[in-house]
Amino acid sequence: MRTPSEFMAAAIKLSLKQRGRTGDNPNVGCVVVKDGKIIGRGATADGGRPHAETQALIQAGPHANGADVYVTLEPCAHHGQTPPCADALIAAKIARCYIALIDPDKRVNYQGAARLQEAGIDTQIGLGKLAAKAAMQDWLETKS
Repeated sequence: MRTPSEFMAAAIKLSLKQRGRTGDNPNVGCVVVKDGKIIGRGATADGGRPHAETQALIQAGPHANGADVYVTLEPCAHHGQTPPCADALIAAKIARCYIALIDPDKRVNYQGAARLQEAGIDTQIGLGKLAAKAAMQDWLETKS
């Protein structure tokens, strides 16, 4: 059986494939896991949309209900060109969300994680933080 660290490493690997290809958006990776198996994968698409979480949820379909999600950056919590990813995760009825890094964007910054927690989703922050930070270093530098 794979460990949470291994699942987060899989999400980080997905994010690295999109490094430098996501426009102004971060290169996020996401995996949806149920019964110890990855059932959905996503990475921020070329140009920044769709986001990693929505792609992974689409791939997982209804099996996302009760699943664990591993995402390299806090799910967005604001309406931009797409609805908030935090809301999509809530609607999918996931059980747990592991977030590597909190999004420094003032429109998100702990708000996505708070939405998940308020919806009763077990939300863990920090798993794979250093590797996720290295994977998104270029984007993070634009936010500092």
